Order: sequence, then C-alpha cells, then structure tokens
Amino acid sequence: MDNNKIVVFDTTLRDGEQSPGCSMNTEEKIKVAKQLEKLGVDVIEAGFAAASPGDFDAVSRIAEQVEKSSICSLSRAVENDIKQAALAVQKAKMHRIHTFIATSPIHMKYKLKMSEEEVIKRAVYAVEYARTFVDDVEFSLEDAGRSEISFMKEVMDAVIAAGATTINLPDTVGYRLPTELGAMVKELSDFAANRAIISVHNHNDLGLATANTLAAVTNGARQIEVTMNGLGERAGNSALEESVMAIKTRRDAFKDLYTSINTKEIYATSRLVATITGVEPQQNKAIVGKNAFAHESGIHQDGVLKHQETYEIMRPEDVGVIKDSTLILGKHSGRAAFKDKITNLGFDTVTSEELNSAFEKFKILADKKKEVTDDDIRMLITDESLNQDKIYELVGLQISDCSNGVPTAAVSIKHNDEILTDANIGNGTMDAIFKTIDRLTGYSGELQSYNVISVTEGKDALAKVTTRVVFDESSPSFVGHGLSVDTMLATANAYVSALNSYLSQKERLAKNSEHQV
Repeated sequence: MDNNKIVVFDTTLRDGEQSPGCSMNTEEKIKVAKQLEKLGVDVIEAGFAAASPGDFDAVSRIAEQVEKSSICSLSRAVENDIKQAALAVQKAKMHRIHTFIATSPIHMKYKLKMSEEEVIKRAVYAVEYARTFVDDVEFSLEDAGRSEISFMKEVMDAVIAAGATTINLPDTVGYRLPTELGAMVKELSDFAANRAIISVHNHNDLGLATANTLAAVTNGARQIEVTMNGLGERAGNSALEESVMAIKTRRDAFKDLYTSINTKEIYATSRLVATITGVEPQQNKAIVGKNAFAHESGIHQDGVLKHQETYEIMRPEDVGVIKDSTLILGKHSGRAAFKDKITNLGFDTVTSEELNSAFEKFKILADKKKEVTDDDIRMLITDESLNQDKIYELVGLQISDCSNGVPTAAVSIKHNDEILTDANIGNGTMDAIFKTIDRLTGYSGELQSYNVISVTEGKDALAKVTTRVVFDESSPSFVGHGLSVDTMLATANAYVSALNSYLSQKERLAKNSEHQV
C-alpha cells in the first residue's frame, strides 16, 4: 500500500442524498456516479441497498456501469443488510461492503440497548459474514467522536482480526475540534499499525468538517469520506472539493500526500450534483461557489491583473472553472461549432442522440437570445442528459392571468404518439398548470419544493426550474428539471419531468420484481 496516497471515498449518493430535499432517482444517481468515476474517486458509496428496492436498484445498476471506481454499499451489522449489499455490488469490477455499529456510550445505552460485549460480538459477526461475499470490508465505529478510546481499540482489534480492511472513525455529530480529532486519529492509527487503513467521516455541525478531515490526514488517516458540495445530513459533510484542493494547494504542509482526483473535473461534478438535486452551493462556497474566483474590491482587481497569485492561491482552471471562450455561439452557428464548444467545456461523453437534441434546443434558444453563453450551453447539455425517459412530453402551454382574473392553463401533452389537450383553472398560474397536467395524465402530484434560478444574467436569461413532487404516498419524492427563457414553460416541463422519473422507476422496479419471482 502506498502510504502517501489518500483514498477518496465519496458518499454523495448515500449520505449526501440524505440531505433534506436531495434525494435522487436511479438515472440521476447513475449520471452522478459516472461523473465521480471521471473525477477519479477511488470508492463510490452508491447507497444503502437494504433501505428500499429503489436503493438496491440504483446500487446494482451503478455496479454494472462503473469500471474504474470501487462500488460500495452501506449496511447495518445485520445479516439481511449485508446480504442485500453483497447482491447489489456483486457485478462491480471492484466492490466493497461497508458495515457499522455504534460504539459511543450514549448510542449503546439509548439506541442499541446493548452491552460492550454484545456490540463487539455483533461487529465481528458482521465483518466475518461480509467477508464471505467480498475481500474488501470497511467497518465503521459510529459516533467514534464520542466513543472511549480504550473500547474502540477493543473493537478495532476484533474486527481487524475478523477481516476488516478499512476502519472508519466517524465524527457522526460533528462534535470534535481539529486538535481533539487529530489526537484520536493519531492514537488509533498507531494502534492499527498498518493492519488496516484508518478512515474518517466528519460532519459539519460546528463548521469544522473539512478542518477535522485535514487534521486526521496529518495524523495518519489514509482515507477521507466526503461529499460533493458538502452535502449530507443536518449541516452536511466534509466537502470533497475543499479537502482535495487543500491537500493539493498546501503541499508544503501535507508533504508527499496526494489523491488521485482529477481536479479539473471538480467544477463540472459540482454543477451536475447541484443541477440534479436542485441545491445550489452558497455563492461564497469555497472552491465551487459562484464568488470563489470573483474579485470586486478595486485593490483585489488591481492585484490580480498585475499578478494572479496576489489574491488567488489556486487558478480557476485547476478546478475546471473556464471563463467564457472567444467562440461565441449564436443562431447562425452550425453543428460542428456546437460540438466543438461542448467538447471544450468537458462534455466529451455526450451521446449522438443527446447532442442532436441539445443542438435543436440550442437553435431555439439562439432565436430568443442574442448570444448564448457557455453557462447556457452547460445547462442545455446537462438538462438533456437528465430527461431521457419521456413517457409524457409537454408540447404546448398557454396561460392566462391578470390581477383580478382567474388563472387558466391550457396544456398539450404527447403520450404514446397521441396528443392530449385540456385546460383548467387554479389558485395561481402554477396551480392551474399542475392541475391540468394531473388531469391529462391521471396522476395527481403533491409539490413539495420548487426552485428557480437564473442561469445567466440579463432579461433574456435561461430559467432553470427544479421541482420535487410526490405522486404516491408509498414512494419517495421525485425531482424534475425544466429549462426555458419562459419560467412558466420551464415549470411545466419540470413537473412533467418529475412524473416521468416516477413512472420510469415504478416500471423498472416492477420488472425487477418479475425477474426475482
């Protein structure tokens, strides 16, 4: 084992998805997983296979399609969980089972209601059972940040002897200070004495997740568990982009330590995750925020113009932030120029079908905008790749409203090569649109969240709409995406997109059930 390499374990698809409002469907998870593979992530925690049929489906399909990253599923220290995890990852070229049990006094007493001896016994059994399926087993001591060092050593000895290859020490509630966590990792890393890789998983409840992760690395941890944009339960997790760029930028402090991350893919990955989840990083977010490389102060602008390093410790290009190129696209631009543009923007895996569809949308957009920016192009390509299952397709929308009138929407939808048209009134324009779509399709949705952002600046900016809709009380919510210079048209498309995601997953799970029978 290269003792200088930091293994990057990304849990965006598992812990990141647990952020309120960040759930993804299977197709969206596959898109993110493929981008994480392109980013150079060593281990992708693709989900919690035993949690639901949808999670199992996502993990197993990612395992089939990702080749360069190890695919991992989380499981409790329970036999059925471990078996489901094993079945889900079995087709991956490289796979791992990640099992865990709590080791802090408060968790053992109130949550598990188990003694220390019972916890050790359960942990050993879980690792031994997981090893019957895979060679790579990770064991987590949940709430390690509040666990007793002496007991953790007992657990570590037992699970390493049982076959665990990675020992993860989560600061589950983000409680520890960097000096405290560093000291804990140092003692337990020395105790492990190269018998297993020491890993950390830090939460951001006190805003210290990345600081704690870096403190752990300097004290012997050789795996970091992170998420894109710092997504995760409550205040989130240590952000991949922050930890990775800190290690790369501060080589003087981290000596010969390195990761295998292709940092030029960081921005593209961040944008994809934000687009899919509908959760944008705050503008001043380190590395990937809109203002991360913006300089408004006159003094700063003057300094950067004279010498970039006066106020920039990283180059925007190092993380894939590319300023708008000199090739400006407009309504007279051809397919070759469009293809060249998207290739330069990093979309080199776009299918011919996606390219053709995106080009048609580009031509429509170019008729409405004088200049189409790089951000517009990025959003067109991303939006096209997220909307492949068009069971229902919006083909027409007409709305009517005034301050003292009744909001009305007329909608035309294509389904099975048939055009369906209807109209309805509502409490507002959006309500009228949604009620009409519900009546046309026969599916009634409950809107849980609605988000609209401007892709670029100006009156003719593209509106990116993200909806989260529940169509069935027994199913999770589904995210839909819409893109248009007309916000209401983007809204209608986003609602239909969420319905398509729901129906696609429902159909896929039904087929899986038939195969299992």
